[in-house]
Order: sequence, then C-alpha cells, then structure tokens
Amino acid sequence: MTLSGDTRAKLETVSTATLATALFKRGFRNQTLQDVHPVGPARAKNMVGPAYTLRYIPAREDLNGIEVFRDPAHPQRKGVEDCPPGAVMVIDSRKDARAASAGSILATRMQMRGCAGIVTDGGFRDHAEIGALEMPSYHTRPSAPTNLTCHQAIGLNEPIACGDAPVFPGDIIVGDDESVIVIPAHLAEEVAAEATEMTVFEDFVIERVRAGDTIIGLYPATRDETVEQFAQWRKANGR
Repeated sequence: MTLSGDTRAKLETVSTATLATALFKRGFRNQTLQDVHPVGPARAKNMVGPAYTLRYIPAREDLNGIEVFRDPAHPQRKGVEDCPPGAVMVIDSRKDARAASAGSILATRMQMRGCAGIVTDGGFRDHAEIGALEMPSYHTRPSAPTNLTCHQAIGLNEPIACGDAPVFPGDIIVGDDESVIVIPAHLAEEVAAEATEMTVFEDFVIERVRAGDTIIGLYPATRDETVEQFAQWRKANGR
C-alpha cells in the first residue's frame, strides 16, 4: 500500500504514545518495539515510512566469514542498496546487541539514497556518527563488533520480529523521541486521522490541567460542559 503525503504528514506530528492508544482501541497491543531507543538527538518531525525488513539468524562460522561481504547479493549489503527511498529499514537482530547490526558507512549510504530511517533491536557500531546523520536511527545500545561476529544476514523484505513486535513489509513505522511503533499498513490512514484528533484534544486537556482543572469529567470528556469548552477552545485556536 502507498503511504499518502497527507497520512505521512499527520504521522510526523503525533506521538507514539497516542498512536499506541489508537491501536489499542482496535485490539492491537503489541505494536511498540521494546528496548529500542533513538540514537541521535530530538528531532522536529517523527521518522515515518513503510517497513523494509532485514532478518538475521545466529551466525554459523563456516558460512559467515569476512569474505561474504564480497558477494553483491549479501542480504545486508543488498538491503542497503534496495531499501526504497522513503522507507524505513527494520532489522531483526533477535534483541542481540553483542555485535553491530550495521555501521555508519551503510547508514550514510541509506541516507544518501533517501531512506527515511533505520531501526534494529540490536546495536549499531559508529553510533555517534549514525546519530549525527539527518536520517533518524534507533537501536538498543552501541556495539563495536562487526555483525558477522553474531549475526548472519539471511532474509530481505519478509515478516520479522523486532523488539518483540511483529513487522510485515509495508507496515508503517513511526519513531519519535520516545519509541518506535508499527502500524498495520491497512490501518495507517484511519489511525493517523484519529491520532491527530486525539492530539488536538490532549492539547486542550493539558491546558485545562495546567489551569487547575480536575481530570474527572475532563479526561475522558464525560461532561457536556467539557465538550462545549473543547469546541470553543478549538474554534478560538484554529484547531
């Protein structure tokens, strides 16, 4: 499915926490990648893009020597060159950060190709350089050893697990300063729309709470008075 510009723009401005609630309402409870954190500083916009996946299995030493990088079809190298512009590479490293999932050269190449981000439930080497890129990145922790030490790249663009969450190719990946979440592709448009509306209401709520209001009847809005106040606030603020 194609991610529209309007949906992408909405997802760039809503929090993963709000998206998690919108997905929870639809019965999805396991869409947040666990123990996956931003590598670089806070960003003005979220990372958003369809998932392009890379899967690692535990390395088997006789099949995973340094010479495998000479093969242009090596899944890690091929994935870096094939990940579509605007997509997010999501790497299944089995939550194993003993060896790097990738390094700064590969991440820089992806940035230059127009990719929207890179995510692993393992670690990155050269994490400072990766964190300084314009392209967002997420991992568990820094890791110096080459991926070949523990990981054998085995599959591209197939269903994977990352941070205990299921990721299917084409699912929409959203990352903010707190977390990374996976939105099933067929729900992206409606979830983005609802999360945008939720964000508007939550902005109203936080303003009222700072003004001293109780959350009872306000959050959620179970009083007619709250509904009326929100409508007036929204009109006055152009929201």
